[in-house]
Amino acid sequence: MVDFQYKESYDVSDLERIVAILRAPGGCPWDAEQTHESIRRNFLEEAYEAVEAIDEKSSEHLREELGDVMLQVVLHARMEQEEGHFDLNGVADGICKKLIYRHPHVFGEVEVSGTGEVLSNWEALKRKEKGQATNTDALSAVARSLPALWRAEKVQKKARKAGFDWPDVSGALDKMGEELDELRQAVDQESNIEEELGDLLFAAVNVSRFVHVDPETALTRATDKFIARFAKVEALAKAQGKPMEEMTLAELDALWDKAKQG
Repeated sequence: MVDFQYKESYDVSDLERIVAILRAPGGCPWDAEQTHESIRRNFLEEAYEAVEAIDEKSSEHLREELGDVMLQVVLHARMEQEEGHFDLNGVADGICKKLIYRHPHVFGEVEVSGTGEVLSNWEALKRKEKGQATNTDALSAVARSLPALWRAEKVQKKARKAGFDWPDVSGALDKMGEELDELRQAVDQESNIEEELGDLLFAAVNVSRFVHVDPETALTRATDKFIARFAKVEALAKAQGKPMEEMTLAELDALWDKAKQG
């Protein structure tokens, strides 16, 4: 039996203690074996599940998922503490100092006129803090681990701040049409298909940025819509007593059109 005090209600310090026990000799073999790299995907998955709880507008679900995210933070901090680098307090110290530094209008003497100036100051302070001397430095600093659509959008926004952008959506739409033509040519020639497809997706993100649509949300909803219509097609096929796999593409297209009509 481990040396641990059971309580009616626990706090963050108790979570730290539990994680330390799990990773210590005599604790949990699985927890003790984990590294930053082995639970990297877990961190991402837990963050996405927390976002799902936000989308559901469920406070109870969000509380649970934030706990899972917090566990990931504590685990990674514990691993660093075991190596003598930093602990959870060090993490808190770092983010507190960053917030104070990037809010001089709250913790200093700087005056701002509104949110726009706050964001402008934040970006300038961030670039100074991270030693980003050029616009390219700022673009390169966007994390490659972000979902590709979000990374593309973030890079484009930083390029816009440097003045590298179309004045309105028409330029972005024209570019998307140009990239589609180049993709068609690449497919016909069976050459550079991945590159041209990437260019088309990047151009589509540019359009989404101009029309103020989150590209990840747009694609998620398009996928949900596809699944819903696919379910209707499958139901219509079943009503005809014929498996989808045995139907022709023309027959499936006809059912798809019917499903689109509601």
